[in-house]
Formats: sequence, structure tokens, C-alpha cells
Amino acid sequence: MSPILPQLLVGAACVAVAAALGVSAIMNEQKQRRRFRDRLAKVAATYNKVNPLSVAAPSSTVRAAPTTRVVEAAARLVGYNPLHAAYYPMRWWVVLSLTMAVARGLAAMLSIFFGDWSVLAQPVVWVMLSRGVFHWSEQRRRTKLFEQFPDALAMIVRAVRVGIPISEGIRSVAREASAPTMPEFAALADRVAIGVTLEDALHEMAARNGVQEYRFFATALSLQSQTGGGLAEALEGLADVMRRRLALRDRGQALAAEAKTSIIILASLPFVAGGALAALNPHYIGRLFVDPGCKKVLIMAIIMLSSGLLVMRGMIRKALS
Repeated sequence: MSPILPQLLVGAACVAVAAALGVSAIMNEQKQRRRFRDRLAKVAATYNKVNPLSVAAPSSTVRAAPTTRVVEAAARLVGYNPLHAAYYPMRWWVVLSLTMAVARGLAAMLSIFFGDWSVLAQPVVWVMLSRGVFHWSEQRRRTKLFEQFPDALAMIVRAVRVGIPISEGIRSVAREASAPTMPEFAALADRVAIGVTLEDALHEMAARNGVQEYRFFATALSLQSQTGGGLAEALEGLADVMRRRLALRDRGQALAAEAKTSIIILASLPFVAGGALAALNPHYIGRLFVDPGCKKVLIMAIIMLSSGLLVMRGMIRKALS
């Protein structure tokens, strides 16, 4: 048996396992999001109204061109949302180029173990990295929206208490709030200005940004418009609940500060030790970058260190969720 055949089989198995894990993680995340949307849709279905503009829209009867469908499928594959293009910190082609370079570097590292078969892992790693970057951008924006939402609700409550209509309170948030809350409420005010009902515009905004507290806001307004009651009290209660959630999250982050500090120390120790060895004996540490066997040891150390950091980070996030 050729000595390279076992390495090729191991490489193919690693690629298959990585692809299976990636697909499983993506499907699990989409399943959880779909389940949450279904539950929320059932709760708010009673209070939804028909939007005449959406009924009259011709987009539902026009089929997308095959090229458009292919582009949309590719965008979903890498986790890019064209509707949020203005919210990403970098252009999509810059992100894809950077992740491609990183994936190429990782494939070059794996080629020391698996030879030319490591090229098969490059597209899988590229897609996973791209999805991670775009998901991180989306999550960062949602966190900012969640943190700024109580202040936006407080502005609306103050406007309602002095007798100003809620539409004008929304416009005041669109003028005075910080990004990314300001463009969201500006789009909401524009939708209401062209004739869309406030409830429908709120549900569209909640579906667009993916923050569940916006859905609660839309449901609360729908309930108030149909059953009556004090709008200011309802919004103030929602803002108070959100502030308590933020305080609880900050407390959890403070309690996890010790674990995060331990992670930083453990992650920096190999680099500190390597720097000290490089200063004391450069020839000894230089073999890690020259000798083939030492290169394998270095790559395995990087993989094990990265895996350990990801596991510890996952444990902290799971404990704080």
C-alpha cells in the first residue's frame, strides 16, 4: 500500500467531518430561528392587519430570474444579507477576499499533514469563516439595537405623556437617537408617512432587524390599539423590563470576567514562552519553522490552542445565555 494513501483517506475523512459539522450547525441555527418565528407569529397572528400595499404589490406574482436565484442562494450560503449591506463594517467583497486568504493559509498549514488533499478543505473553511464574519456583524448590530431600545422607548413615552402623537414620538427618535436605532426609526416613520399602518410598519421593522424586543413593541402597540389602555404605561413597563435584562446581562459579564481573564492568560502563555525562547536561543525556536517534523508539532499546537479557546468561549457563552 502506498504510504500516501492513508494520509489521503484521513484528509478526506477530516473534510467530510468538517463539512458535516458545518452543515449541522447551520441547519440547527436555522431550525431554532424558524421555531422562534413560528411561535411569535402564532402569538401575534390575532392582532395582525392586512396591509393593502403588500396585497397590491406585484412582487408576489413575478418570479425571480435564474441568475437572481443563484446569486441569492450564494448570498445565503456565505451568510450575507443584501438588505443589510449598509450595516456591515466592510463591503461584502472585502470580507470574502479576507476570508479566502485566511482559508488559503489554513489549507497551506493542513497541507503539511494531508498533502494536496488539503485543498478540499479550503472552500468549506472559506464558507464557515464568511458566515462567521457576517453573523458577527449582524449580532453586533442587534446588540446595539437592544441596548439603545430602552432609551428610544423612553423618548416615545415622554412624548406620549405630554400629549404628542406616537407618530411624532417615533420621528423624534429618528432625529435624535444614535445609529443603528436612528435609521430603523427613520425607515419606520417613512413607511407610516406613505400610508402603511403603524402596526404593519412595526412588524416589518421587527422582521427586518431580527430583534425580538421590537416584536414585543409591535405586539404591545397592536394590543393597545384594539383593547385600549394606557400606551405610556405599557411602553414604560417594556422599557423597564429591557433595562433589567441589560442589568442582568452586565452582572453576568462581570461574574464571567475572571474566567475571561483566565482565558487571556492561558492564551498568551505560549506566545510569552515562545518569545522568551526566541530571545534566549533563536536557533532552537527557529527549527519550528524549518524542520518538517517541527512544523507538524507547531501546527498541532496551534490547532489545540485554538480548539481550547473556542471550547472555553463556548462554555462561557452557554453559561451566560
